[in-house]
Amino acid sequence: MEKVRGFEIVSKYKGAGLGLPKRATKGSAGYDLTAAVDVVVPSVFKSLRDKGNEGTNPMGSSLIPTGVKAYMPENEYLLLANRSSNPMKRQLAVPNGIGVIDSDYYGNEGNEGEIFVQIINYGLEDVTISKGERIAQGIFSRYEVVDEEDHPVDKRIGGFGSSGR
Repeated sequence: MEKVRGFEIVSKYKGAGLGLPKRATKGSAGYDLTAAVDVVVPSVFKSLRDKGNEGTNPMGSSLIPTGVKAYMPENEYLLLANRSSNPMKRQLAVPNGIGVIDSDYYGNEGNEGEIFVQIINYGLEDVTISKGERIAQGIFSRYEVVDEEDHPVDKRIGGFGSSGR
C-alpha cells in the first residue's frame, strides 16, 4: 500500500523514545503533537519585569521541537492548532493562532521537515513542558489554487519559516 499521509520521526531523534502523533479518539480531527525535549516557556510578564525596557523583545515566543515530520499529498497542508486546554489551564497559546506546515516542508534541507510548535506563555510564571507532553494538534486539510497564477518557486530552501523569502 502506498503511503499518502502520516508522520515520521526525524533522524535527529531516532532512538530517543518518541512516539508518532495520534488522535485521542475516533472522532478527533487533530493528531496530538508532543514535545521532543523538556522546555521552559518563559512568562512574557516575568520577562517584562526582569528586562525592563532594554530594547529586547520580551514578548518573544518559544519554538518547541516535536521530533516528527509530516508527509502528505501536494494539495494538502497540516494545520497546527493550540490544544483547547492550553490557554485555560496553562496560559499557553500559539501566538499567530495557527501554524501551517506545507507539503513541501517534508524533507527540506534546513531541518528535514521537523515540525516546531511556536508557543507564548502569557501567564505570570514560567511553564515547564516535559518531553512527551502534548503541546498542539495537527489537522490535515486540503486546499485549492486559483485558475491562473504566476508559477511559484519549485523548491523550498530552508527550514522553519522558509517560505517567506
